[in-house]
Amino acid sequence: MKVHNCQVGERVLVLGAGQLGAALLEALILAVTRLEGTVSVIVSPRSWDKEGNLRTGTHQRLAKMGAQFIAVDIAASTIETLTDRFSKFDTVINCMGFVAGAGTQINITRAVLAAGVRRYFPWQFGVNYDVVGKGSGQPVWDDQYDVRTLLREQNATQWVIVSTGMFTSFLFEPAFDVVNLSNNTINALGGWETQVTVTSPADIGRLTTAIYLHQPPIINEVVFVAGETLSYGKLAQTVEHVTGQTFHKDVFTLPALLDELRLHPDDQMLCYRAAFARGDGVWWPMRDTWNAQHHFPTQDVASWLNTRI
Repeated sequence: MKVHNCQVGERVLVLGAGQLGAALLEALILAVTRLEGTVSVIVSPRSWDKEGNLRTGTHQRLAKMGAQFIAVDIAASTIETLTDRFSKFDTVINCMGFVAGAGTQINITRAVLAAGVRRYFPWQFGVNYDVVGKGSGQPVWDDQYDVRTLLREQNATQWVIVSTGMFTSFLFEPAFDVVNLSNNTINALGGWETQVTVTSPADIGRLTTAIYLHQPPIINEVVFVAGETLSYGKLAQTVEHVTGQTFHKDVFTLPALLDELRLHPDDQMLCYRAAFARGDGVWWPMRDTWNAQHHFPTQDVASWLNTRI
C-alpha cells in the first residue's frame, strides 16, 4: 500500500457541519488552508434559505473562514452518486452522525472505498465497537462494527478511527436522562461504579485535526482520546460540587433497562442507556489516550460544566 504522508495542497471533504462537524471545521480549515489545501463541507440542501444564503450563523462563519459548502442529501443518495461526489477528494472526514438512519454509515463507507479516497476518518467518534460488538441494544452500533469490518477487508484506502467515548454534552441531554440540571436528578447507567469515557466536541475537533496532521501519518489505526474517564459516582460528585446543589440520585440497572427495552424496542434513548449500562467498550484509561501521551490538554466534566452554568 502506498503511504500517503503529505497534506500539502490536499482536498479535504467533511461530511456534516452539526455539533461535531462545526467544531472540527473550526480547527481544520485554518490548518488545511496553511498547507494550501481546500476544505469542502457536505450539508443538507435545507441548510440554505430561499435567497440562497446559509441559514445558520455558524455555517456563515465557517464559509467566511474558507469552507466551501455543498448541498447533498446523503441519506437519499445512491452509493453511485456518493462515489462520484467523493472521488474529487483526497481525505474524507465523516461527521454525519446517526441522524441519517440505519445503513447510512455503511453506504457512505462503501462509496468512500469505491471512490478511491486516499484517507478516510469514518464516523466512529464514539465507543470501542470492537469490544461492544453486535447486539449491544443500540442497532446503529451494529452498523459501526460492520464499517470497521469493511475498512479492514481492504488496503487501498487508509483509515483512521478516532474513539472518543460519549460526547460530554450528551451526559447532560435531558432526553438521555443521566444528568438533568433542570430537574436536579442524576441517574447512573448500570451502577455507580460503571465507568464512561467522555470528550467534548470542541476537543474532538482539535484532536482529530492534530491526528490528521500528525507526522509520520497515522494509518489504519484506532486512536483513543478522552476528556475524562469517570464513574457515574464520580460524575454525581462532580455535578453537585460544581453546581453547589444536591441532586436526587437513582440507578438504571441493566436488567431493568433491558426489560423496558423489550416493551419499547424503538426508543432510541432507551437503546443508548442500555448500551452504556453494559459498561463494556465504553471507557478506557486516560493514560492510554493519544492526548495524554502527546500532552494535549482536554476539558474534563467539571471544566465543561463550569462554562455552562
